[in-house]
Amino acid sequence: MLHFLLTGYACRYKLLSDGRRQIAAILVPGDSCDLHGLLQKTLDYSVKTLTDCTIVEIPRSAALGWTETHPRLTRALWWSCMADEAVLREWLANVARHDARQRIAHLFCDLLFRLQAVGLAGENSYDFPLTQEELGDMTGLSTVHVNRTLQELRIDGSVILKGRRMTIIDIERLKTIGAFEGSYLKV
Repeated sequence: MLHFLLTGYACRYKLLSDGRRQIAAILVPGDSCDLHGLLQKTLDYSVKTLTDCTIVEIPRSAALGWTETHPRLTRALWWSCMADEAVLREWLANVARHDARQRIAHLFCDLLFRLQAVGLAGENSYDFPLTQEELGDMTGLSTVHVNRTLQELRIDGSVILKGRRMTIIDIERLKTIGAFEGSYLKV
C-alpha cells in the first residue's frame, strides 16, 4: 500500500538502537507518507501520525499499473520524490550545521511556506500542533533546549506561539535567523 496524507500532520522517522528517535521529515497534507514503497517492498524508516489524520491508501499494484499507463502521473510521483529528497537534504544541513535558534527558525519558515503551498497557512500563521519533544526530535535538540530557544524567539518578537497557532511576526527576520532561503521547495 501507498499512503497519502489528506489532513493532519505525520512524520517519517528513524528509531535509533538506544531508543531515541530522529524525525527526518514532517508530512503535511498532500505529502506521500511512503512513496519509496512503490519500488521497495520494505522501508528503512517508519511513519507516525502526529495529529488526527486522514490518509488515503492506494494498493501498490494499482499505483504501479497507473505509472505504466499515465505518464503525467509518473512525472508527478517522480516530482514528489525529488521534492522529498530536496527537503531531506535541507533538513540534514540544518541539523548538522546550524545552532538551535537557526534550526528552529528554519523549521518554522519551512512549515509556513509548505503549508501556504497547500492553502493551510495565512500570510504569516498556521496551525502548530507539535510538541516540544517532537520539535527536539526534528532538530536534534533536547526538550529543555527547545523550550529555551522558543522562549528566546518569543522574547525577541520573532514568533508568537499561542495555543496551537504559530504566528511569525517578521518573516524576513525569521528567514535571516534561520538562514532560510527556500529555493529547495521549488524543485
